[in-house]
Amino acid sequence: MGEVAAKIKLMPKSMDVDLNKLKEDVTKVIPEGAKLHGFAEEPIAFGLKALIVVVLVGDLEGGTEKVEEALSTVEGVESVSVVELGRT
Repeated sequence: MGEVAAKIKLMPKSMDVDLNKLKEDVTKVIPEGAKLHGFAEEPIAFGLKALIVVVLVGDLEGGTEKVEEALSTVEGVESVSVVELGRT
């Protein structure tokens, strides 16, 4: 079984969401079987930034679903969407 790198975009509920705290909270909810690989910030508009989370997951059917579900539970997250998948 190989690994897949998933780039997941988290949109905060507002500009007031502290992205550093969001990173800490994301780190705590990564499910077993997934490995956090890194973060990036992406400017959206008018000072709003999305948090890009890169995780490595097993190359299985539904591999990112558990990660997406876990990330959607983090306080301050409006939406979660996978923007890119690639084999490592």
